[in-house]
Amino acid sequence: MMRNFLLLFIVHTLLSACNNNKVWEKEINDGWKFMEVVLDSISVPQFPNREFLVTDFGAKSNDSLCTDAINEAILACNKAGGGKVVVPKGNYLTGAIKLLSNVNLHLEKDAVLMFSTNPSDYLPIVKTRFEGSELYNYSPLIYAFQQQNIAITGEGVLDGQASAKNWWAWEMCKKKDMEKGKPSQFEPGSNPRLLDLMNRGVNVKERLFGEGYHLRPSFIQHFECTNILIEGISIKRPPMWMVHPALSKNITVRGVKFFSDDGPNGDGCNPECCKNVLIENCLFDTGDDCIAIKSGRNRQGYDLGIPSENIIIRNCKMINGHGGVVIGSELSGGVRNVFVYNCKMESPELIRAIRIKSNKYRGGIVENIFVRDVNVKSVRNAAIKINQNYFSLSTESPVKYTAIRNIFIEKFSCDSAGYALQINGIPEKPIENIVIANSKFSNIADKNVLENVNGLYLDNVFINGKLQNKNLE
Repeated sequence: MMRNFLLLFIVHTLLSACNNNKVWEKEINDGWKFMEVVLDSISVPQFPNREFLVTDFGAKSNDSLCTDAINEAILACNKAGGGKVVVPKGNYLTGAIKLLSNVNLHLEKDAVLMFSTNPSDYLPIVKTRFEGSELYNYSPLIYAFQQQNIAITGEGVLDGQASAKNWWAWEMCKKKDMEKGKPSQFEPGSNPRLLDLMNRGVNVKERLFGEGYHLRPSFIQHFECTNILIEGISIKRPPMWMVHPALSKNITVRGVKFFSDDGPNGDGCNPECCKNVLIENCLFDTGDDCIAIKSGRNRQGYDLGIPSENIIIRNCKMINGHGGVVIGSELSGGVRNVFVYNCKMESPELIRAIRIKSNKYRGGIVENIFVRDVNVKSVRNAAIKINQNYFSLSTESPVKYTAIRNIFIEKFSCDSAGYALQINGIPEKPIENIVIANSKFSNIADKNVLENVNGLYLDNVFINGKLQNKNLE
Protein backbone atom coordinates (compact mmCIF):
# COMPACT_ATOMS: atom_id res chain seq x y z
CA MET A 1 0.00 0.00 0.00
CA MET A 2 2.86 2.39 0.87
CA ARG A 3 4.39 1.86 -2.58
CA ASN A 4 1.10 2.77 -4.24
CA PHE A 5 0.83 6.00 -2.25
CA LEU A 6 4.44 6.83 -3.07
CA LEU A 7 3.88 6.21 -6.75
CA LEU A 8 0.73 8.34 -6.83
CA PHE A 9 2.65 11.15 -5.14
CA ILE A 10 5.49 10.92 -7.66
CA VAL A 11 3.14 10.92 -10.63
CA HIS A 12 1.16 13.90 -9.29
CA THR A 13 4.23 16.00 -8.66
CA LEU A 14 5.89 15.05 -11.93
CA LEU A 15 2.85 16.18 -13.89
CA SER A 16 3.13 19.64 -12.42
CA ALA A 17 6.90 19.89 -12.41
CA CYS A 18 7.75 20.38 -16.06
CA ASN A 19 6.58 24.00 -16.21
CA ASN A 20 8.21 25.14 -12.96
CA ASN A 21 11.75 26.01 -13.97
CA LYS A 22 13.99 23.28 -12.49
CA VAL A 23 11.59 21.91 -9.91
CA TRP A 24 11.56 18.71 -11.95
CA GLU A 25 15.09 17.89 -10.72
CA LYS A 26 13.86 17.03 -7.24
CA GLU A 27 10.86 15.17 -8.56
CA ILE A 28 12.96 13.04 -10.89
CA ASN A 29 15.23 12.21 -7.98
CA ASP A 30 12.14 11.08 -6.09
CA GLY A 31 11.37 8.79 -8.99
CA TRP A 32 14.82 7.21 -8.76
CA LYS A 33 14.30 6.78 -5.03
CA PHE A 34 11.21 4.77 -5.86
CA MET A 35 13.40 2.61 -8.08
CA GLU A 36 15.44 1.71 -4.99
CA VAL A 37 12.23 0.53 -3.33
CA VAL A 38 11.54 -1.68 -6.34
CA LEU A 39 15.11 -2.97 -6.35
CA ASP A 40 14.89 -3.96 -2.70
CA SER A 41 11.77 -6.01 -3.45
CA ILE A 42 13.49 -8.16 -6.12
CA SER A 43 15.29 -11.23 -4.80
CA VAL A 44 16.80 -14.26 -6.52
CA PRO A 45 15.55 -17.78 -5.75
CA GLN A 46 17.57 -20.03 -3.46
CA PHE A 47 18.00 -23.77 -3.94
CA PRO A 48 18.95 -26.73 -1.74
CA ASN A 49 22.51 -28.04 -2.07
CA ARG A 50 21.47 -31.04 -4.10
CA GLU A 51 22.60 -32.01 -7.63
CA PHE A 52 21.13 -34.16 -10.39
CA LEU A 53 23.33 -34.86 -13.43
CA VAL A 54 21.39 -35.26 -16.66
CA THR A 55 23.91 -37.93 -17.70
CA ASP A 56 22.77 -40.07 -14.76
CA PHE A 57 19.32 -40.09 -16.38
CA GLY A 58 20.58 -41.19 -19.78
CA ALA A 59 21.59 -37.96 -21.53
CA LYS A 60 24.49 -38.49 -23.91
CA SER A 61 26.76 -36.00 -25.65
CA ASN A 62 26.09 -37.22 -29.17
CA ASP A 63 23.36 -36.95 -31.79
CA SER A 64 20.72 -38.81 -29.77
CA LEU A 65 17.74 -36.87 -28.46
CA CYS A 66 18.04 -36.23 -24.71
CA THR A 67 14.65 -34.62 -24.09
CA ASP A 68 13.30 -37.38 -21.83
CA ALA A 69 16.51 -37.66 -19.81
CA ILE A 70 16.68 -33.92 -19.11
CA ASN A 71 13.01 -33.67 -18.17
CA GLU A 72 13.30 -36.76 -15.95
CA ALA A 73 16.20 -35.15 -14.10
CA ILE A 74 14.15 -31.98 -13.61
CA LEU A 75 11.18 -33.99 -12.32
CA ALA A 76 13.37 -35.95 -9.90
CA CYS A 77 14.92 -32.73 -8.59
CA ASN A 78 11.48 -31.18 -8.13
CA LYS A 79 10.13 -34.24 -6.29
CA ALA A 80 13.16 -34.29 -3.99
CA GLY A 81 12.41 -30.74 -2.87
CA GLY A 82 14.60 -28.88 -5.32
CA GLY A 83 18.22 -28.35 -6.19
CA LYS A 84 20.44 -28.13 -9.25
CA VAL A 85 20.02 -30.09 -12.48
CA VAL A 86 23.49 -30.11 -14.02
CA VAL A 87 24.33 -30.30 -17.71
CA PRO A 88 28.05 -31.20 -17.89
CA LYS A 89 30.51 -30.41 -20.66
CA GLY A 90 29.36 -31.66 -24.05
CA ASN A 91 26.73 -31.12 -26.74
CA TYR A 92 23.26 -32.44 -25.94
CA LEU A 93 20.42 -32.53 -28.46
CA THR A 94 16.99 -31.89 -26.97
CA GLY A 95 13.41 -30.92 -27.66
CA ALA A 96 11.11 -28.98 -25.32
CA ILE A 97 12.38 -28.69 -21.73
CA LYS A 98 9.78 -28.23 -18.97
CA LEU A 99 11.06 -26.38 -15.92
CA LEU A 100 9.49 -27.11 -12.53
CA SER A 101 9.47 -25.33 -9.17
CA ASN A 102 12.62 -25.20 -7.04
CA VAL A 103 14.85 -26.35 -9.91
CA ASN A 104 18.00 -24.61 -11.14
CA LEU A 105 18.92 -25.85 -14.63
CA HIS A 106 22.69 -25.32 -14.59
CA LEU A 107 24.94 -25.51 -17.64
CA GLU A 108 28.59 -26.03 -16.83
CA LYS A 109 31.32 -24.39 -18.90
CA ASP A 110 31.46 -25.87 -22.41
CA ALA A 111 28.02 -27.44 -21.98
CA VAL A 112 25.73 -26.83 -24.94
CA LEU A 113 22.05 -27.65 -25.23
CA MET A 114 21.38 -28.01 -28.95
CA PHE A 115 17.66 -27.66 -29.58
CA SER A 116 16.00 -29.75 -32.25
CA THR A 117 14.63 -27.93 -35.29
CA ASN A 118 11.89 -30.52 -35.75
CA PRO A 119 8.62 -28.80 -34.73
CA SER A 120 7.14 -32.11 -33.56
CA ASP A 121 9.68 -32.10 -30.72
CA TYR A 122 7.74 -29.13 -29.25
CA LEU A 123 4.41 -30.93 -29.04
CA PRO A 124 1.97 -31.27 -27.35
CA ILE A 125 0.87 -27.65 -27.61
CA VAL A 126 0.88 -25.50 -24.46
CA LYS A 127 -0.68 -22.25 -23.31
CA THR A 128 1.62 -19.47 -24.44
CA ARG A 129 1.70 -16.08 -26.15
CA PHE A 130 2.55 -15.09 -29.70
CA GLU A 131 3.16 -11.37 -30.31
CA GLY A 132 0.90 -10.35 -27.45
CA SER A 133 -1.98 -12.80 -28.03
CA GLU A 134 -2.66 -15.90 -25.92
CA LEU A 135 -3.10 -19.24 -27.64
CA TYR A 136 -2.15 -22.89 -27.50
CA ASN A 137 0.90 -23.39 -29.70
CA TYR A 138 4.19 -25.21 -29.94
CA SER A 139 5.96 -25.26 -26.59
CA PRO A 140 8.72 -22.70 -26.13
CA LEU A 141 12.09 -24.45 -26.24
CA ILE A 142 12.37 -24.01 -22.45
CA TYR A 143 8.99 -23.56 -20.76
CA ALA A 144 7.63 -23.15 -17.24
CA PHE A 145 3.93 -22.79 -16.43
CA GLN A 146 2.67 -21.65 -13.00
CA GLN A 147 5.96 -22.56 -11.28
CA GLN A 148 8.02 -20.74 -8.66
CA ASN A 149 11.65 -20.53 -7.61
CA ILE A 150 13.24 -21.51 -10.91
CA ALA A 151 16.54 -20.69 -12.56
CA ILE A 152 18.70 -21.23 -15.62
CA THR A 153 22.35 -20.56 -14.75
CA GLY A 154 25.94 -21.36 -15.65
CA GLU A 155 28.54 -20.64 -18.31
CA GLY A 156 27.06 -22.87 -21.00
CA VAL A 157 25.20 -22.17 -24.23
CA LEU A 158 21.60 -22.58 -25.33
CA ASP A 159 21.63 -23.01 -29.11
CA GLY A 160 18.25 -22.94 -30.85
CA GLN A 161 19.90 -23.92 -34.16
CA ALA A 162 17.35 -21.78 -36.01
CA SER A 163 18.17 -20.82 -39.57
CA ALA A 164 16.61 -19.90 -42.90
CA LYS A 165 16.24 -23.65 -43.51
CA ASN A 166 13.88 -24.24 -40.57
CA TRP A 167 12.16 -21.86 -38.12
CA TRP A 168 13.16 -18.60 -39.78
CA ALA A 169 11.84 -19.78 -43.16
CA TRP A 170 8.29 -19.51 -41.83
CA GLU A 171 8.70 -15.74 -41.50
CA MET A 172 11.12 -15.08 -44.35
CA CYS A 173 9.07 -16.92 -46.97
CA LYS A 174 5.89 -15.29 -45.74
CA LYS A 175 7.39 -11.85 -46.29
CA LYS A 176 8.74 -12.72 -49.75
CA ASP A 177 5.38 -14.11 -50.83
CA MET A 178 3.55 -11.06 -49.46
CA GLU A 179 5.86 -8.79 -51.46
CA LYS A 180 4.94 -10.77 -54.60
CA GLY A 181 1.24 -10.46 -53.77
CA LYS A 182 0.58 -14.16 -53.39
CA PRO A 183 -0.36 -16.47 -50.48
CA SER A 184 2.50 -18.14 -48.65
CA GLN A 185 2.82 -21.85 -48.09
CA PHE A 186 4.21 -20.96 -44.67
CA GLU A 187 1.36 -18.72 -43.56
CA PRO A 188 -2.11 -20.27 -44.06
CA GLY A 189 -3.89 -17.42 -42.31
CA SER A 190 -2.21 -18.21 -38.99
CA ASN A 191 -1.52 -14.78 -37.54
CA PRO A 192 -4.67 -13.16 -39.00
CA ARG A 193 -6.65 -16.10 -37.61
CA LEU A 194 -5.15 -15.61 -34.15
CA LEU A 195 -5.85 -11.88 -34.22
CA ASP A 196 -9.43 -12.52 -35.29
CA LEU A 197 -10.01 -15.02 -32.47
CA MET A 198 -8.43 -12.66 -29.96
CA ASN A 199 -10.35 -9.59 -31.14
CA ARG A 200 -13.65 -11.51 -30.97
CA GLY A 201 -12.91 -12.62 -27.43
CA VAL A 202 -12.86 -16.33 -28.26
CA ASN A 203 -11.73 -18.30 -25.20
CA VAL A 204 -8.02 -19.10 -25.27
CA LYS A 205 -8.84 -22.82 -24.94
CA GLU A 206 -10.31 -22.62 -28.42
CA ARG A 207 -7.31 -20.83 -29.93
CA LEU A 208 -5.57 -24.02 -30.99
CA PHE A 209 -2.55 -23.73 -33.25
CA GLY A 210 0.68 -25.69 -33.46
CA GLU A 211 1.19 -28.13 -36.31
CA GLY A 212 0.35 -26.63 -39.70
CA TYR A 213 0.06 -23.02 -38.53
CA HIS A 214 3.71 -21.92 -38.59
CA LEU A 215 3.75 -19.62 -35.56
CA ARG A 216 7.28 -19.81 -34.16
CA PRO A 217 7.77 -20.45 -30.42
CA SER A 218 9.77 -18.27 -28.03
CA PHE A 219 13.09 -19.68 -26.81
CA ILE A 220 12.61 -19.33 -23.03
CA GLN A 221 9.23 -18.54 -21.52
CA HIS A 222 8.06 -18.43 -17.93
CA PHE A 223 4.25 -18.18 -17.99
CA GLU A 224 2.49 -17.14 -14.76
CA CYS A 225 5.63 -17.85 -12.70
CA THR A 226 7.21 -16.23 -9.63
CA ASN A 227 10.83 -15.89 -8.50
CA ILE A 228 12.90 -16.38 -11.64
CA LEU A 229 16.64 -16.17 -12.28
CA ILE A 230 18.44 -16.42 -15.62
CA GLU A 231 22.17 -15.85 -15.15
CA GLY A 232 25.47 -16.25 -16.96
CA ILE A 233 24.39 -18.29 -19.97
CA SER A 234 24.67 -17.47 -23.67
CA ILE A 235 21.67 -17.80 -25.98
CA LYS A 236 21.93 -17.96 -29.75
CA ARG A 237 20.00 -18.78 -32.92
CA PRO A 238 16.47 -18.55 -31.48
CA PRO A 239 13.32 -19.34 -33.48
CA MET A 240 11.90 -16.00 -32.31
CA TRP A 241 12.07 -14.00 -29.04
CA MET A 242 14.79 -15.25 -26.71
CA VAL A 243 13.72 -14.55 -23.11
CA HIS A 244 9.98 -13.94 -22.88
CA PRO A 245 8.51 -14.06 -19.37
CA ALA A 246 4.74 -13.49 -19.39
CA LEU A 247 2.40 -12.67 -16.50
CA SER A 248 5.26 -13.34 -14.09
CA LYS A 249 6.81 -11.60 -11.07
CA ASN A 250 10.18 -11.13 -9.39
CA ILE A 251 12.50 -11.75 -12.33
CA THR A 252 16.28 -11.32 -12.56
CA VAL A 253 18.13 -11.62 -15.88
CA ARG A 254 21.83 -11.14 -15.14
CA GLY A 255 25.01 -11.48 -17.16
CA VAL A 256 23.29 -13.15 -20.11
CA LYS A 257 24.65 -12.89 -23.67
CA PHE A 258 22.02 -12.69 -26.43
CA PHE A 259 22.95 -13.48 -30.04
CA SER A 260 20.36 -13.44 -32.84
CA ASP A 261 21.75 -11.05 -35.42
CA ASP A 262 20.67 -13.06 -38.45
CA GLY A 263 17.16 -14.12 -37.48
CA PRO A 264 13.77 -12.38 -37.85
CA ASN A 265 12.05 -11.21 -34.65
CA GLY A 266 15.11 -12.20 -32.66
CA ASP A 267 14.35 -9.93 -29.69
CA GLY A 268 16.58 -10.37 -26.67
CA CYS A 269 14.52 -9.96 -23.50
CA ASN A 270 10.78 -9.20 -23.70
CA PRO A 271 8.99 -9.10 -20.34
CA GLU A 272 5.24 -9.09 -20.98
CA CYS A 273 2.70 -8.20 -18.26
CA CYS A 274 5.48 -8.71 -15.71
CA LYS A 275 6.15 -6.99 -12.38
CA ASN A 276 9.44 -6.34 -10.58
CA VAL A 277 12.04 -7.17 -13.22
CA LEU A 278 15.80 -6.57 -13.10
CA ILE A 279 17.86 -6.88 -16.30
CA GLU A 280 21.53 -6.17 -15.64
CA ASN A 281 25.04 -6.72 -16.99
CA CYS A 282 23.76 -8.29 -20.21
CA LEU A 283 25.11 -8.17 -23.77
CA PHE A 284 22.69 -7.88 -26.69
CA ASP A 285 23.58 -8.53 -30.33
CA THR A 286 20.16 -9.07 -31.84
CA GLY A 287 18.22 -9.21 -35.09
CA ASP A 288 15.40 -7.14 -33.60
CA ASP A 289 14.89 -5.19 -30.37
CA CYS A 290 17.45 -5.81 -27.64
CA ILE A 291 14.88 -5.30 -24.89
CA ALA A 292 11.19 -4.82 -25.65
CA ILE A 293 8.72 -4.33 -22.81
CA LYS A 294 5.22 -5.52 -23.68
CA SER A 295 1.79 -6.07 -22.11
CA GLY A 296 -0.50 -7.72 -24.65
CA ARG A 297 -1.91 -6.80 -28.00
CA ASN A 298 -5.18 -4.88 -28.40
CA ARG A 299 -8.11 -6.61 -26.68
CA GLN A 300 -5.82 -9.23 -25.14
CA GLY A 301 -4.05 -6.46 -23.27
CA TYR A 302 -6.73 -3.99 -22.28
CA ASP A 303 -9.35 -6.59 -21.32
CA LEU A 304 -6.89 -8.30 -18.99
CA GLY A 305 -5.49 -4.98 -17.80
CA ILE A 306 -2.20 -6.28 -16.40
CA PRO A 307 0.66 -3.84 -17.07
CA SER A 308 4.37 -4.42 -17.19
CA GLU A 309 5.68 -2.39 -14.28
CA ASN A 310 8.67 -1.76 -12.04
CA ILE A 311 11.32 -2.76 -14.57
CA ILE A 312 14.99 -1.89 -14.02
CA ILE A 313 17.57 -2.11 -16.83
CA ARG A 314 21.15 -1.29 -15.89
CA ASN A 315 24.77 -1.85 -16.89
CA CYS A 316 23.86 -3.46 -20.21
CA LYS A 317 25.58 -3.23 -23.57
CA MET A 318 23.62 -3.18 -26.80
CA ILE A 319 25.37 -3.84 -30.11
CA ASN A 320 23.13 -4.60 -33.09
CA GLY A 321 19.35 -4.42 -33.03
CA HIS A 322 16.29 -2.49 -34.12
CA GLY A 323 16.11 -0.75 -30.75
CA GLY A 324 18.18 -0.66 -27.56
CA VAL A 325 15.40 -0.31 -25.00
CA VAL A 326 11.92 -0.39 -26.50
CA ILE A 327 8.39 -0.22 -25.13
CA GLY A 328 5.74 -1.75 -27.38
CA SER A 329 4.29 -2.19 -29.76
CA GLU A 330 2.14 -4.74 -27.90
CA LEU A 331 1.52 -2.52 -24.87
CA SER A 332 -2.26 -2.59 -24.50
CA GLY A 333 -2.16 -3.53 -20.82
CA GLY A 334 0.07 -0.54 -20.08
CA VAL A 335 3.71 -0.02 -19.10
CA ARG A 336 4.84 2.03 -16.12
CA ASN A 337 7.81 2.64 -13.87
CA VAL A 338 10.68 1.71 -16.17
CA PHE A 339 14.23 2.69 -15.14
CA VAL A 340 17.17 2.55 -17.57
CA TYR A 341 20.66 3.60 -16.51
CA ASN A 342 24.38 3.05 -17.06
CA CYS A 343 23.90 1.40 -20.44
CA LYS A 344 26.09 1.59 -23.55
CA MET A 345 24.92 1.23 -27.13
CA GLU A 346 27.94 0.85 -29.36
CA SER A 347 27.21 -0.14 -32.93
CA PRO A 348 26.31 1.72 -36.14
CA GLU A 349 24.01 -1.23 -36.89
CA LEU A 350 21.74 -0.27 -33.98
CA ILE A 351 18.76 1.54 -35.49
CA ARG A 352 17.34 3.35 -32.44
CA ALA A 353 18.43 3.76 -28.82
CA ILE A 354 15.28 4.51 -26.78
CA ARG A 355 11.92 3.87 -28.41
CA ILE A 356 8.22 3.81 -27.51
CA LYS A 357 5.91 2.55 -30.26
CA SER A 358 2.15 2.16 -30.46
CA ASN A 359 -0.77 2.74 -32.84
CA LYS A 360 -4.41 3.75 -32.72
CA TYR A 361 -5.63 0.24 -31.82
CA ARG A 362 -3.38 -0.57 -28.89
CA GLY A 363 -4.87 1.43 -26.03
CA GLY A 364 -3.09 1.32 -22.67
CA ILE A 365 -1.02 3.88 -20.79
CA VAL A 366 2.75 4.30 -20.91
CA GLU A 367 4.01 6.45 -18.06
CA ASN A 368 6.89 7.14 -15.71
CA ILE A 369 9.85 6.19 -17.88
CA PHE A 370 13.22 7.23 -16.42
CA VAL A 371 16.48 7.14 -18.41
CA ARG A 372 19.83 8.27 -17.03
CA ASP A 373 23.50 7.90 -17.97
CA VAL A 374 23.06 6.19 -21.31
CA ASN A 375 25.85 6.52 -23.87
CA VAL A 376 25.11 5.90 -27.54
CA LYS A 377 27.95 5.70 -30.04
CA SER A 378 25.84 5.65 -33.19
CA VAL A 379 22.33 4.84 -34.34
CA ARG A 380 21.04 4.83 -37.90
CA ASN A 381 17.63 6.38 -37.24
CA ALA A 382 16.81 8.27 -34.04
CA ALA A 383 18.46 8.42 -30.65
CA ILE A 384 15.05 8.89 -29.02
CA LYS A 385 11.96 7.86 -30.93
CA ILE A 386 8.35 7.91 -29.73
CA ASN A 387 5.64 7.18 -32.25
CA GLN A 388 1.91 6.56 -31.99
CA ASN A 389 1.58 5.66 -35.68
CA TYR A 390 3.43 2.34 -35.66
CA PHE A 391 2.47 -0.33 -38.21
CA SER A 392 -1.05 -1.78 -37.90
CA LEU A 393 -3.20 -4.22 -39.83
CA SER A 394 -6.42 -3.19 -41.57
CA THR A 395 -8.20 -5.95 -39.62
CA GLU A 396 -7.39 -4.45 -36.22
CA SER A 397 -10.20 -2.78 -34.29
CA PRO A 398 -11.63 -0.93 -32.43
CA VAL A 399 -9.75 2.36 -32.21
CA LYS A 400 -8.17 2.83 -28.77
CA TYR A 401 -5.48 5.47 -28.41
CA THR A 402 -2.45 5.01 -26.18
CA ALA A 403 -1.67 7.63 -23.53
CA ILE A 404 2.09 8.30 -23.41
CA ARG A 405 3.27 10.63 -20.66
CA ASN A 406 5.97 11.41 -18.14
CA ILE A 407 9.20 10.52 -19.95
CA PHE A 408 12.36 11.73 -18.17
CA ILE A 409 15.77 11.48 -19.83
CA GLU A 410 18.98 12.82 -18.26
CA LYS A 411 22.71 12.63 -18.94
CA PHE A 412 22.11 11.03 -22.31
CA SER A 413 24.79 11.26 -24.97
CA CYS A 414 24.78 10.26 -28.63
CA ASP A 415 27.76 10.61 -30.95
CA SER A 416 25.91 10.13 -34.24
CA ALA A 417 22.31 9.67 -35.40
CA GLY A 418 19.85 10.55 -38.12
CA TYR A 419 17.68 12.38 -35.56
CA ALA A 420 18.20 13.38 -31.97
CA LEU A 421 14.44 13.40 -31.28
CA GLN A 422 11.78 11.89 -33.48
CA ILE A 423 8.47 12.21 -31.64
CA ASN A 424 5.31 11.52 -33.61
CA GLY A 425 2.20 11.96 -31.53
CA ILE A 426 -1.32 12.03 -32.94
CA PRO A 427 -3.84 14.87 -32.59
CA GLU A 428 -6.41 12.65 -30.88
CA LYS A 429 -4.00 11.74 -28.04
CA PRO A 430 -0.90 13.97 -27.91
CA ILE A 431 2.18 12.78 -26.05
CA GLU A 432 2.50 14.59 -22.73
CA ASN A 433 5.28 15.76 -20.44
CA ILE A 434 8.72 14.90 -21.71
CA VAL A 435 11.82 16.19 -19.95
CA ILE A 436 15.28 15.90 -21.50
CA ALA A 437 18.09 17.41 -19.45
CA ASN A 438 21.89 17.66 -19.36
CA SER A 439 22.24 15.72 -22.60
CA LYS A 440 24.34 15.99 -25.74
CA PHE A 441 23.61 14.85 -29.30
CA SER A 442 26.42 15.17 -31.85
CA ASN A 443 26.67 14.60 -35.61
CA ILE A 444 22.90 14.68 -36.04
CA ALA A 445 21.88 14.65 -39.71
CA ASP A 446 18.29 15.98 -39.59
CA LYS A 447 16.16 18.37 -37.57
CA ASN A 448 14.04 17.14 -34.70
CA VAL A 449 10.57 15.83 -35.56
CA LEU A 450 8.11 17.02 -32.93
CA GLU A 451 4.45 16.35 -33.73
CA ASN A 452 1.55 16.58 -31.29
CA VAL A 453 3.55 16.90 -28.07
CA ASN A 454 2.08 18.78 -25.09
CA GLY A 455 4.90 19.79 -22.78
CA LEU A 456 8.41 19.12 -24.04
CA TYR A 457 10.99 20.60 -21.70
CA LEU A 458 14.67 20.75 -22.73
CA ASP A 459 17.25 21.92 -20.21
CA ASN A 460 20.96 22.09 -20.96
CA VAL A 461 20.52 20.00 -24.09
CA PHE A 462 23.03 20.40 -26.94
CA ILE A 463 22.39 19.23 -30.50
CA ASN A 464 25.34 19.63 -32.87
CA GLY A 465 26.89 22.02 -30.37
CA LYS A 466 23.86 24.34 -30.14
CA LEU A 467 22.01 24.85 -26.86
CA GLN A 468 18.38 23.80 -27.23
CA ASN A 469 16.79 24.99 -23.97
CA LYS A 470 13.07 25.47 -24.45
CA ASN A 471 9.67 24.63 -23.07
CA LEU A 472 7.18 23.65 -25.76
CA GLU A 473 3.50 23.57 -24.82
